[in-house]
Amino acid sequence: MRTAEQWFSEYGESHQNPTNKAIHWVAVPLIYATVVGLFWSIPQPDWMAQITWLNWAVVALIPTMLFYLLMSLPLALGMVGLAALCLWACSALEAAGQSVLWWSVGLFVVMWIFQFVGHHIEGKKPSFFKDLQFLLIGPAWVIGFLYRKLGIKY
Repeated sequence: MRTAEQWFSEYGESHQNPTNKAIHWVAVPLIYATVVGLFWSIPQPDWMAQITWLNWAVVALIPTMLFYLLMSLPLALGMVGLAALCLWACSALEAAGQSVLWWSVGLFVVMWIFQFVGHHIEGKKPSFFKDLQFLLIGPAWVIGFLYRKLGIKY
């Protein structure tokens, strides 16, 4: 498996333009949150519904966190924090009587439009066209950027 630096270096090749980077810093975490929301919205079977905290979003996040853990423990911890924030947001939306599904679908579409605008400005295709794993690297790249700003090694 590639190291975090190798992933980030390759991902960064198509994220050099300041406008594209700024779009990604906002859109990537929101897209991650919307994917969590989409999984959250999948109806639970009876056996799953009996466990208060268990739903399809949690199930999907388990292998995702293992991917990040194999890459880097500090990045995995940051991604656990982001995942927890996403799960909390889904729960808060639901508690407020809002549709997690429709919020997720709406934000997903809008954020992807911004992503493609950013890549048009950049003049390069999104990294995931080359390797779908880059869909998981984007959120970690944002966490990695924050870590570098804070002087945290990953």
